[in-house]
Amino acid sequence: MHKQPEITDKTRQTFVNVFCDLYSRKPIEKITIQEIAKQSGYNRSTFYQYFTDIYDLLDCVEERILNSINEEMAGREFSTHTFQDALQCLENAEDIAILKALLGDYGSVHFVERLKREILFERLIVDLPSDDALSPYIIEFYISTLISMFRLWIRSGKDLSSEELVGLIDSLFTKGITTYHMFGSVNPRGKI
Repeated sequence: MHKQPEITDKTRQTFVNVFCDLYSRKPIEKITIQEIAKQSGYNRSTFYQYFTDIYDLLDCVEERILNSINEEMAGREFSTHTFQDALQCLENAEDIAILKALLGDYGSVHFVERLKREILFERLIVDLPSDDALSPYIIEFYISTLISMFRLWIRSGKDLSSEELVGLIDSLFTKGITTYHMFGSVNPRGKI
């Protein structure tokens, strides 16, 4: 007898939610299948009906969020405010809790690298220099900075509005850090 799809989806989602909650609080090596199953209200054999192990669950979670971001970016006309567009694609991801866990204190560098590799952030960079030797470095700088700033913003509980974050990123890219760092002290809002 086969289970109803909505029950199957609900069970799978419960495992994902519990895993993400645990992963946001501790490293994956400290998370056990028994712990996930118990907190989910299921037994270990039920877990194994959905995932082969913790890393299979992690891969499923990563795949889901990457697909969600790619779908968001594919369905969007990008404006001249590319930072804001990119931020909204990340922020509008289907499950921000998953992204928060993957980019949190215990998230893996592997996911960040995968995010940089699989999400087509390059299309956000207008007027990319035609010098093929410099292009990969410019793209890496742009994407790494954008992801790092988003990661800090999420980890800080979105302590800035999205407009403030976009303004800060735009200012840092166009004017550099010197606007915020004057005479040995930090100018918090970039005002001179």
